[in-house]
Amino acid sequence: MMKEVLKEPVFTEEIVNIVRSSHSLDEMREELRGYHENDIAQSFELLNRAERNLLYTALDAEWLAEVISYLDNPSEYIEEIGIVKLAEIINEMDADDAIDLWADIDESVRVKLRPMIDDETKTEIRLINSYDDDEIGSLITTNYIRIRRNLTIRQAMHELIQQAGDNDNISTIYVVDDRKRFCGAISLKDLIIARDNVPLESIISDSYPYLMDHEKISESIEKIKDYAEDSLPVLNQDHRIIGIITAQDVTEAVDDEISEDYAKLAGLSSEEDLNETTQESVKKRLPWLIILLFLGMVVSSVVGAFEGVVAILPIVICFQSLILDMAGNVGTQSLAVTIRVLMDENLDAKDKWHLIAKEMKVGFCNGTLLGVLAVLFLGVYIALFKGYTFGRAMLISGCVGISLLVAIVISSLVGTLVPMFFHKVKVDPAVASGPLITTVNDLVAVVTYYGLAWLLLIEMLHIV
Repeated sequence: MMKEVLKEPVFTEEIVNIVRSSHSLDEMREELRGYHENDIAQSFELLNRAERNLLYTALDAEWLAEVISYLDNPSEYIEEIGIVKLAEIINEMDADDAIDLWADIDESVRVKLRPMIDDETKTEIRLINSYDDDEIGSLITTNYIRIRRNLTIRQAMHELIQQAGDNDNISTIYVVDDRKRFCGAISLKDLIIARDNVPLESIISDSYPYLMDHEKISESIEKIKDYAEDSLPVLNQDHRIIGIITAQDVTEAVDDEISEDYAKLAGLSSEEDLNETTQESVKKRLPWLIILLFLGMVVSSVVGAFEGVVAILPIVICFQSLILDMAGNVGTQSLAVTIRVLMDENLDAKDKWHLIAKEMKVGFCNGTLLGVLAVLFLGVYIALFKGYTFGRAMLISGCVGISLLVAIVISSLVGTLVPMFFHKVKVDPAVASGPLITTVNDLVAVVTYYGLAWLLLIEMLHIV
């Protein structure tokens, strides 16, 4: 019986109903075959422990290995599965998934599990763990098809069928020579449609892209994205394949890199998470906060230097936060654009000057528009609610508008130049720029605003 196509999938609810209504484990198993492992994984939280135990019994270790790899927090269910079944699951998992699951298992359970893990799985886990977290080798999976170069089409098909039982990444078949060195790749489609009398060499892509195991993930992401392949081989120094990196791995790497950059923009460590101790988090955040404390003292001192302006014309303090906030927002925007552009390693001096000019133009246009709006609306506000004549109100709002324009233009420049400087001196601009630019722009905005208020309103126009 064909299932009705749903506009909005509710597969998890269907899976829960199957588990609860099945008369036998065989019946449950048969009905679940049509569902994706991710949907089965998402149903775990809707089932009670007894129902999940039925599910663990119904699914074999290979099936459960796929399901558990999709769980966001598998530690909640590890205790329920049992040591023997858990060991079977780990042995059936891809090495990269096994490592992730292993990290969620208590050491007391690991001690019991270690003798039950097969040698092949241990070897693969040790291989991946031998790489630093920021290296491509740490992302590999050993789930791929590899054939020798000197085979015939028929022999290659036979080898594919034989290996496909243990490996499901079959869209690209990797080719090695007699010394197991990488030679190229074959598309599954090309192999399927190839005639028996055609040499295997003729369908091998000899210039297929690859990655080296010790390459930095952050430096390889653009290369991976440019080729847009389902998977790429990862080679060691001997040019032998140690594993592949899949599109899913790339997606996760890009996501991690984005999260890392967001953390860095806030002056946090890329590893900051809920699993850290309070002491570790404090140690990571405190250095930047100390630096910013002293910079903040400088800003406060500058504000103090303009006490005379505030004493003569108290209304100017009402609009200080407006100037500071807008300067900070603009600086952050320019910072984000600059960091994104700096990811291009082919960027030359001409391109950088073009970026500076562009950000200055954008800052000037935005500053002019916002400045005009500030002059009009604040002028009316000051005249109606602060008791100033309309003429004086417009002069005060004009000062705010000019300050806003100048602060935005300078903030755009600072937000562009600071990350460029740090990039030049080989310091990660994302780490160093975020909090620094905010504080520097505060300083610029304060000096600009109070300086213009003193010069224009008090010294030149004598508004008191």
